[in-house]
Amino acid sequence: MALPAMNHKKIQRIMKKYDLIAKVRRKNPYKAIMKKRLEHRTFPNLLKRRFNQSLPHKVFSTDITYIPFQNEFVFLSVVKDIASGEVMAWNVSCGLEVALVADTVKQIPRELCKNVMIHSDQGFHYTHPGYIELVKELKMIQSMSGKGSAIDNAPIESFFGHMKDELDYRSCQSFEDLRSKIAEYMQYYNNERKQWTRNKMTPVQYKNHLLASLGSRI
Repeated sequence: MALPAMNHKKIQRIMKKYDLIAKVRRKNPYKAIMKKRLEHRTFPNLLKRRFNQSLPHKVFSTDITYIPFQNEFVFLSVVKDIASGEVMAWNVSCGLEVALVADTVKQIPRELCKNVMIHSDQGFHYTHPGYIELVKELKMIQSMSGKGSAIDNAPIESFFGHMKDELDYRSCQSFEDLRSKIAEYMQYYNNERKQWTRNKMTPVQYKNHLLASLGSRI
């Protein structure tokens, strides 16, 4: 014999009347929140504003900035060596996917990654499990600024400020044109732009100077 049709309200009334309890539990919203927090992890600030580094390839600073382009924005990810000022890697994209930062870090030669501290803010990209796993795989050490403390990542913020003042991005007519101009600027910055704070040397010259000084002390 077929059972009469019942809606959920009638079932609830019957369960309440006879003190019936369903074995299937409702989803615990707090467990879902905790799972999300575990997926996106933060790391302590190991750098602690020690920006006066003297050994290249030991501490990298990384971040994302936006560049106005044809009434929209493109996004630039950069990894910079704090000691020499050299741009180690960069990537530009029309979107803010996690691949933007992952592909940037993958450009760094693997032999230069081991035991290097890579410092960032606590942005979505840098707390993402995919990025964390990549950094771990490359044997890098992850460090993060305090929440809302832009000064904790001053070297890369300063670089972005100079770049936007000097890069002629407003004249670009296409994304490829913009990418080409950024590539030219990175080449110029690393190899031609001399800096007063680095003995009037370019970042690459200063890196070689620091490495030579280190060699002479060994």
